[in-house]
Amino acid sequence: MTAIDMSVRPTPGAPRAYTFPAFESVTLPNGLRIVIAPQRKLPLVTVLALVDAGSVADPVGQEGVAQLTASLVTEGTGDLTGAALAELVELMGSSLDSGADWDSSVVKLTTLSSRLPEAISVLARGLTDPSLPEDEFQRLRTERLADLLQQRSEPRSLADEAFAQVIYAPGARYAKPDGGTEQSVRALTLDQLRAFHADRYSPVVTTVVLVGDVSVDGGIALVTKVLGDWTGTRPSDSSAPDTTLLTARGVRIVRKIDAPQSELRVGHVGPRRLTPDYFPLVLCNAILGGLFSSRLNLNLREEHAYTYGAHSGFDWRRWAGPFSMDAAVQSDVSAKAVREILNEFEKIRAEPVTASELSLAKSYLDGVFPIRFESTRAIASALASQSIFGLPADYYDTYRASIRAVTAEQILKASEVHLHPDRLQVVAVGDADSISSDLSALGHGLVTVVDPIDALGQ
Repeated sequence: MTAIDMSVRPTPGAPRAYTFPAFESVTLPNGLRIVIAPQRKLPLVTVLALVDAGSVADPVGQEGVAQLTASLVTEGTGDLTGAALAELVELMGSSLDSGADWDSSVVKLTTLSSRLPEAISVLARGLTDPSLPEDEFQRLRTERLADLLQQRSEPRSLADEAFAQVIYAPGARYAKPDGGTEQSVRALTLDQLRAFHADRYSPVVTTVVLVGDVSVDGGIALVTKVLGDWTGTRPSDSSAPDTTLLTARGVRIVRKIDAPQSELRVGHVGPRRLTPDYFPLVLCNAILGGLFSSRLNLNLREEHAYTYGAHSGFDWRRWAGPFSMDAAVQSDVSAKAVREILNEFEKIRAEPVTASELSLAKSYLDGVFPIRFESTRAIASALASQSIFGLPADYYDTYRASIRAVTAEQILKASEVHLHPDRLQVVAVGDADSISSDLSALGHGLVTVVDPIDALGQ
């Protein structure tokens, strides 16, 4: 038997071709859009009902109403209480849940294909005619308030919310949590949720995605049966959130007395999802802080041992979401870690990335892309994103080619346009007494110290 030389790495083969699952779309006479991707390998179907009723549609002073409304639509309908509805779904061997993010509200169903007709009927009833019961409203609101209270003791949540506050203009919707603040959630009433549902939930702004063991014609017939008679007018367009970029750099410390670590956020407002520079920025971020082998992680973790991990990321939204570089470090190296983060940020804008860095990032993003869509829910989520952001029909089929086509020069140009050293905001959740002087010595602008309650946008 020939011995295998374990010191020699195997040569990787050429990437295999991949085609995103075929799908078709149709719009019913009432304005409801249906997207269907048959996947007949397993007797499962995932259904997502997307409504253009995300947190950006929250009326001023009612921040959190979109999330509470979305959560409440699956807590009872008609003569079914929330408990009875949950039991019915469980007896069908299905799962049903709902929620909202910044851009949409969604009702999610996964079921055996043999139970799809009755299961999708339950989803439709919750979507169009929820009972929105008072007791469940009180419970969900109390849970949200408890979550906010818990966040005051959780450094990661504090850092995220404090960061949003400092990068967006005061009063901007994005400056407050998508689920609302303690003040706004406490003031919400059931009548406001009912008004939000009546105003925002309409077939004209709803897309139903079906993925799994269902035919195109069969899926259209099922959705038409349960939602074809749903009526409603187009809601008024939500005001675009204020995404004004701050022009003055600064440092905000959220006080956590005697904290042994500092939770760091460094960044500013990023571009919206439909920026023409999306693919160069995806590669730029992968090299800067998106991969384990990224510059930030190699610097802060491997070279300096400041942290177990550092990363960066764009929060892609319809409007301009945050760009941040994150790490949790020991208190005594907080300023040193921030300095290294700032250095890496400057370097990515100053010169082209290396050929090896670009090759590694491309290989990773290219290689993992197909395995992102191994379940009906993952495929449905991808089609949901396509609908929410208005991506081209061939977006997923051309994704890998788009990644491969990015050059180092395009990355450099995109970083120069979208990464702004003069607007970088620094947030540190930690022991202010031990870290404020060192952070002030960085000369990164005005240093302010706030208590946790102020960092949560109350």
